Amino acid sequence: MKSPRLWLILFALSTGLASLSLNAAEQPKHHNTSERDEARRANALLDRAVAYYKEKGDAALPAFGRDGKFIDGEYYVYVVGTDGIMYASGGPSATLVGQNVTDLKDDSGKPFMRELIEAGKTQGAGMVEYRWLNPFDGKVEPKTALFRKVGDKILAVGYYIPRATAQEAKAFFDKAVAYAEKEGVKKACKVFNDPKGPFVSGDLYVFVVGLKDGKYCAQGGSPSQTGRDVMDMRDAAGTPIIRDMAEIARTKGEGTYQYIWRNPATNKVEDKTAYVKKVEDYLLGVGYYSK
Repeated sequence: MKSPRLWLILFALSTGLASLSLNAAEQPKHHNTSERDEARRANALLDRAVAYYKEKGDAALPAFGRDGKFIDGEYYVYVVGTDGIMYASGGPSATLVGQNVTDLKDDSGKPFMRELIEAGKTQGAGMVEYRWLNPFDGKVEPKTALFRKVGDKILAVGYYIPRATAQEAKAFFDKAVAYAEKEGVKKACKVFNDPKGPFVSGDLYVFVVGLKDGKYCAQGGSPSQTGRDVMDMRDAAGTPIIRDMAEIARTKGEGTYQYIWRNPATNKVEDKTAYVKKVEDYLLGVGYYSK
């Protein structure tokens, strides 16, 4: 499911569209980094590129190529014009230089390049999210890019959203439990449901289910589901996962629970683990996709 993450990049002057793909053979993958770290690093590269382009104009374009100085590990700059033409790229999309990429679509069929160009024309800077094959693990994953328009050119740097580790999920869970115990569950649910708040980060979010009524008090990944009766919800194997989690909460107070769930980023069924705990008369949980 798609969760807005604009709060993660308020530190940036702008945000934007992701790059087309990465060269797994040449560029290292950074593990155990947060989305904030990825966004900050991508934005720093974009800052340098924009400053250089403002100074040099179109004479800067060769520097954004694969042999240029604007490549930082798996991050690179690419430039598309408001006319839809790809003018430069430091990654595999260099093969598209000189071509009109307006109709380029992502794995789900989303015309993300058209969205980038239109947003560049009307907003000057922004963020475009889409799904693209990550060559490091062979899976389609969510990608975000930061972009800015300078003259008739749009400069962009993209990054994949890192998956949360078990340790990151546990720390996130502990933080949510502490907040709910301090503020009270009903008040906490309002914060858990805020997509721009501190309890929605990458693929991590908090879910809260009433142990008496079986309804979502919060579902940070999809707040519109709040109030839905989910006690009989089943995973892809037909297991009544909420009922099982609730039983752990009632009898043990807290624990972990493994199940299988469709990952909206990859559109595949994957193993997932949830940390769960009883807080007041509610089940509070945080899940992560096992690697």
